Amino acid sequence: MDSIHTSDRSPHAGAHDVSGFSAEFLRLRAGSVLCWLATVDDHGMPNVSPKEIFCCHGERELLIANIASPQSVRNIKAHPNVCVSFVDVLIQKGFKVKGAAVVVEPGHPRFGELEFPLQQMTRGAFPIHSVICVQVLGTEPILAPSYRLVPGTTEDSQARAAQAVYRWPRP
Repeated sequence: MDSIHTSDRSPHAGAHDVSGFSAEFLRLRAGSVLCWLATVDDHGMPNVSPKEIFCCHGERELLIANIASPQSVRNIKAHPNVCVSFVDVLIQKGFKVKGAAVVVEPGHPRFGELEFPLQQMTRGAFPIHSVICVQVLGTEPILAPSYRLVPGTTEDSQARAAQAVYRWPRP
């Protein structure tokens, strides 16, 4: 399983029974430190919030730990359609996920099952108030424009360029 900062880049890091997800989806998810959850409130105002603890589960579920997300939870309860994006910042590839979310709270029959892989990722460092369970309805790859516009762009060249920009590894 992933460490708290999802540094394990193995294809199944943070994954739990993930037979419905492609190997590429799992690989890029494992290389992503954060995902971004987009919701909408009762007035139609969008909200985008970073989430550190997330994983794939089952055939088509994406689980997100509700650690400090009262606005996201309120929005999902009112309007369940969401969009989640994650990108491996070094190679600048990821996925956009569209789906319907539910907030699974303690006491729900599935709470323990859904909290378990997230709790393993946090190693108990964060309280998980509830689990945002996204039923994945569709996915689209996210690619930096360089892959389409600059001949010869590879994951290695993107990673080297990102490492130079971010001055990584840091002294």
